Amino acid sequence: MAVEFESLRAEIAAVMPVREVGRVSGTSWASFYINGLRSAALGDRVVVTSAAGPLGGEVIAISDQGAKILPEGETGGLSIGDRVELEGAATIAPDDSWLGRVVDPLGRPLDGRPLLCGAARRPMTGAPPAPARRRGLGARLSTGVAVFDTMLPLVRGQRIGLFAGSGVGKSSLLAKFARGVSADVTVIALVGERGRELREFTQKVLGPEGLARSVVVTATSDQSPLTRRRCLLSAMAVAEHFRDQGLHVLLLVDSVTRFAEAHREVALASGEAASLRGYPPSTAHALMSLCERAGPGAEGAGDITAVFSVLVAGSDMEEPVADIIRGTVDGHVVLSRAIAERGRYPAIDVLRSVSRSLPAAASAEENALLTEARRLLSAYDRAEMMIQAGLYVAGSDALIDRAVKLWPALDGFLAEEAPAGGPAASFDRLRLLLKG
Repeated sequence: MAVEFESLRAEIAAVMPVREVGRVSGTSWASFYINGLRSAALGDRVVVTSAAGPLGGEVIAISDQGAKILPEGETGGLSIGDRVELEGAATIAPDDSWLGRVVDPLGRPLDGRPLLCGAARRPMTGAPPAPARRRGLGARLSTGVAVFDTMLPLVRGQRIGLFAGSGVGKSSLLAKFARGVSADVTVIALVGERGRELREFTQKVLGPEGLARSVVVTATSDQSPLTRRRCLLSAMAVAEHFRDQGLHVLLLVDSVTRFAEAHREVALASGEAASLRGYPPSTAHALMSLCERAGPGAEGAGDITAVFSVLVAGSDMEEPVADIIRGTVDGHVVLSRAIAERGRYPAIDVLRSVSRSLPAAASAEENALLTEARRLLSAYDRAEMMIQAGLYVAGSDALIDRAVKLWPALDGFLAEEAPAGGPAASFDRLRLLLKG
């Protein structure tokens, strides 16, 4: 009961008995203008009362003539003189009771049940822990997926990028992490997903067991760029809420590309010039500052282990968002359409993937096993065209001969779920495979 009263007290304290009011001075389909709000700041949220109903928006530009507002919905029905209330900076108030719940970027429930607000409100654009006070990466985590327990280890506090085109098993792999990675809390950001996929993901892909320890923050593809951008910012703030309690948080993002696209729309609407492939210069800072908020915490706090999925059209790893994320995170995993088309899931291209937790995350013997496995996979990859064409003659190269012999077992291992016993059991399995 005390928790409910704390939540109620916080909500009452957040009520603003007096609000600054302005008026709509101009409008278009993409934005509108207001005057009369002298204390409005960039990033503040406003709510317009019009004949079409209430409409939220965000201040994206200010001049002595007034403020430019990017709306959270359609501007149809707005007219000159409509009343505008200033709500201040957009914040969110996460609470421990949010586990097992689905919320929107403003912390409102989407599953039809009442939702308690936390005692303290958090800004969506928080600062990362001080660099000099952050701990190093932690211990290796059990993931439930054999390849991540061995060749691409995930450690506590690590941030990895999951690079994939559409339809190659990215969401299914994220769901496996949600169910299998040993973490206290999982926070999932579904940015710009199709509306029908939310229920499918939570009920079928994630399942009751995965949802029970998760908070899902979502904004669908039909919502405004403001809402889609806030989705990931809100999810990060929720993860920080649990991290500051000393907990280990697993943050799963699907996808950071849609966040970048939403940021691009907002930035261009505010007057920022487009540069590389249409992305404004502020995109790099937005992505890097977001990634820095995840990772190991300071002494006394927990950690945020983050998996950022990146959509790569046509497998172009050099496009701006993929290039920025790859250079910022602590490892990258590439999902291959060619591998998916031959039916192996997860469709991870191990030779193009790197975990920067190695070699520290494994023992000397384990690192030797991983080096041997990579040598064999690489040898088969180089000779695959000759092998498939029947041009390779057995006995020409001892390494290729061994790779041909072991490749079916190694390729099958990359699709296996981890055996009971965690990474140690997965390494035992790999050791047996390499013995032939």
